[in-house]
Amino acid sequence: MTAAASSLNLADLLTRRYRDFAAYNAWANDRLYAVAARLGEEAYRTDGGAFFGSVHATLNHLLTGDRMWMRRITGTGDAPDRLDAILFDTLPVLTLARRAEDERIARHVATLTADDLAGELHYANASGARFIQPLTGVLDHVFNHQTHHRGQVHCLISSFLGKEAAPSLDLIYFQRETGRTRPD
Repeated sequence: MTAAASSLNLADLLTRRYRDFAAYNAWANDRLYAVAARLGEEAYRTDGGAFFGSVHATLNHLLTGDRMWMRRITGTGDAPDRLDAILFDTLPVLTLARRAEDERIARHVATLTADDLAGELHYANASGARFIQPLTGVLDHVFNHQTHHRGQVHCLISSFLGKEAAPSLDLIYFQRETGRTRPD
């Protein structure tokens, strides 16, 4: 452990971790959307067996989920009431909305303090069931949910364009590309 790392407390490490996840989330989405744009319209909309069916529906679900969670977390923003909502019918417009939501997530995460991260979130899900959950658990879910469904889109892209076309979305590649690791 370096001297710099030992001087950070757990709260500082946690806030840094969520900022890193927000940055990773945006990086991975940019890479995935860039390759999705290479799909023809038919492949983009074909039900390939993913939970939400197509690349189109799955990418819309990811934005829907983030908007729902950000509304619960911040109390602001538009959020649909259905997890399968199609918010945008074309990939270029969906891409712009995705980037804006990723920026919103990053801006919000950057404001979180140790006290915020020690707190709880009181919320209702899409079915109206009420829950109380640690904010850290909610944030973990938001970022993990993105990874889960990006993996489904990655699989669909691999089946349509070939494995070589699908972008590497591994966290370690993001860390290396953005200077969060260094050569030994």
